[in-house]
Amino acid sequence: MPTVKEPNDGLTSRGGRRMRNMQDKRDRIFDAAANLFAEHGYEAVTTQQISERADIAAGTLFRYASSKGDLLLMVYNRQFRAAIDTGRQASLFCTDPADAVFAMTAPIVRAAGADPENTVLYQRELLFGPPSVGYRADGLALVVELEEAIAERLSTAIIPAFDGTIVKVAAMRAARSVFAVLHLLVAQPATGAHDGADPVGELKAQVGQIVAGFFASIDARE
Repeated sequence: MPTVKEPNDGLTSRGGRRMRNMQDKRDRIFDAAANLFAEHGYEAVTTQQISERADIAAGTLFRYASSKGDLLLMVYNRQFRAAIDTGRQASLFCTDPADAVFAMTAPIVRAAGADPENTVLYQRELLFGPPSVGYRADGLALVVELEEAIAERLSTAIIPAFDGTIVKVAAMRAARSVFAVLHLLVAQPATGAHDGADPVGELKAQVGQIVAGFFASIDARE
């Protein structure tokens, strides 16, 4: 029996090709931006160089990213994502909550240390850039995901022994404090603060203090 072709088969095929073409261009833009930023540093690279490396028109580039800063977010969000995934996986092998939180965050500091100048600029765009659209919104969602993962790890360490609502609120505050420390350590090359200090060692010490303070605050309330 012959196959009956659905009336929208042609539209579906064209739509699929269009999506593949868009993804191909996005991938080429990502690769071009990532390679040029790594080779020359963010400040020295122009959007024209990125469009030429990606082999697309300059106007087409801005359909996929609104600015050079948005391109930086596009590239380094992927690095941030990979570091979060690595840290969460490592934390599964930790029984101590402070060790688990350190395991979650250490890959982010280590990744920043491998590319400090571009990472500092990424932090600037992520936290202080234009309104949360495009790749900045994606990056801020990663921050929330990290904070929620830290809070969840801390919460599960003492629930149900203590009031769940109090614990979850305190755990989220602790998680935000951890991210604030993380941000300052990543920004250290630009600020010059604590020059010569080991950022990973400092992260471990400060995470230990924050987690200890979290447990002490719960004990005091109960």
